[in-house]
Amino acid sequence: MIIHKLLTAAPVCGLLAVLACAALPATASADDGPSPAPAPKVELVLDVSGSMRARDIDGESRMSAAKQAFDDVLDSVPQGVQLGIRTLGADYPGNDRKTGCKDTRQLYPIGPLDRTEAKTAVATLQPTGWTPIGPALLAAADDIKGGDGTRRLVLITDGEDTCPPLNPCDVARDIAAKGIHLVIDTLGLIPDSTTRNQLSCIAEATGGTYTTVQHRQQLTTKVKQLVDRSTDTTATPVATQGAASCTQAPLLTAGLYTDRETFSENRYYRVAVKPGQELRASATIADDRAVNPGYGILLRGVTLHGREIVRDDEGGSGRTDAVSAGIRYPKPDADDDTPAETVCLQISNSFSAPPSVKTTPGLPVELAIDLVHAPDQPSDVAFLGLGRGWWLLGLLTVTGAVAGLLTGWAARWRLNSGRNV
Repeated sequence: MIIHKLLTAAPVCGLLAVLACAALPATASADDGPSPAPAPKVELVLDVSGSMRARDIDGESRMSAAKQAFDDVLDSVPQGVQLGIRTLGADYPGNDRKTGCKDTRQLYPIGPLDRTEAKTAVATLQPTGWTPIGPALLAAADDIKGGDGTRRLVLITDGEDTCPPLNPCDVARDIAAKGIHLVIDTLGLIPDSTTRNQLSCIAEATGGTYTTVQHRQQLTTKVKQLVDRSTDTTATPVATQGAASCTQAPLLTAGLYTDRETFSENRYYRVAVKPGQELRASATIADDRAVNPGYGILLRGVTLHGREIVRDDEGGSGRTDAVSAGIRYPKPDADDDTPAETVCLQISNSFSAPPSVKTTPGLPVELAIDLVHAPDQPSDVAFLGLGRGWWLLGLLTVTGAVAGLLTGWAARWRLNSGRNV
């Protein structure tokens, strides 16, 4: 009897085992989709030194502007970004340099963001002490280490480091030499020339960007942009160096690049555009020092022989700290044997500066290059710049001409008829 029951239950147990196996997660299956991308890490490093009391950003203090910008930024941090906040000069109000140069702490640890907790922590800050940028960068690099995602530090300060002999530019170079792919972006609040040079050097050493900030909204927009950039692994700028001629220019692929260009200089870069691709490029030049009002940027696409293909130019009046231009060039689809076309990108600027302003290093340039599938009808973009409506405009032109001729003939016929009467 017992044997009969076991034989009867055997198929049922087998079926349950199969169902149980099917219900288990197939972690080792080769058919699984790609694993989630590693979480990017960002740490905002904020200067809370005594100079942040200055009231020269839209009529309010630099500290107040920074707090408001942080509130806006924390509300828009992309999903999945692990964000932290470190301060420098926030705690020690005394005059002892040795103590003041140790004044840096992690205000909010890097990890999943609790917006309320992070905002509350920022709200308590008051401008206090020294400006230990070098020690803060070293500590921040330790905060953000580990993991396989992108890593960015965003340094926001209104002055140069006050803790020699540790040079923050040397610190940034040492961080870059470790090969941990940590990018440091720097933002200077109403900076003087010494601060601009120091912050530019920090950013350049790690492939980051430097921006001069004069308004609260400008600070908010730039920090948001840098935090968003952490989620795009292709958006980390790569240092390059343009050439004085197209034949000597570096060959670039799709990506984001940084360079330096002196006042009123031309620089060239090459891009290979395959049949069926559309080249999209934009260039931005920032005036990271005092410049004369009235300046511009020219971005051209030319052939190896110098024939212009496409161009765009934009000007500035001195009210902004950057000016940009962008172009599009579609390459019609062709046979497989058709080679790629080399397009030379020329970036020119018409910046000038007072005699007291240093011209070296050159102005920071950011070049974005993208290669996408070209439109099915290249004339939609290229023909006279009229887009998809060019054929309709041509039809209307012909129709208008015919209507004009008919109207003229009718008027002449009426005039002749009146005379005969």
